[in-house]
Amino acid sequence: MALLIPSLTRSASLWRGIVISLCGAALITLGAKVQIPFWPVPMTLHTLAVFFLAAALGPRLGFAAMAAYLGAGAMGLPVFSGSPERGIGLAYMAGPTGGYLAGYLLATLVAGRLAEGRGLAGRLLAMLAGLAVVYAFGLIWLALFVPVSGLIAAGFAPFILGDLVKIALAATLATGLGRLKGRVE
Repeated sequence: MALLIPSLTRSASLWRGIVISLCGAALITLGAKVQIPFWPVPMTLHTLAVFFLAAALGPRLGFAAMAAYLGAGAMGLPVFSGSPERGIGLAYMAGPTGGYLAGYLLATLVAGRLAEGRGLAGRLLAMLAGLAVVYAFGLIWLALFVPVSGLIAAGFAPFILGDLVKIALAATLATGLGRLKGRVE
């Protein structure tokens, strides 16, 4: 019987990770679908969800949640912002926003790792580093669709202010959750 306990513990831990990742993917989907009227492009809460999860769950589970979200989208589920109207599946992922999606995946590792054990300021800086990854990948990919002269106007300027507000909120929420979790344990 003693030999089964570690196996059950590992199995329970695996299932816990899977459930957390799928719930995280659902939260990212919800963030992508919520649109706040904004000029010139409507703002979503996608960035808020991704960076909150990276800081709250850490790099491994944050990455798993984002990977599950991307996997669901690749299979054709309408999880992305503007889908199914603007396309679904791999066709959507290969479109102009594909680089940002890949950037978010890598940003969960960067922000999640850098945010570990940090306070509000450290989490905020970690998320800024992650946001730089998102914009780097996003703008490089977007350059395949938009003339370089219009790249900043199309893929950076309309979003940066909103993204900075969202990561400030994500850092605050993750820090508050961390404090709450510390009190409960």
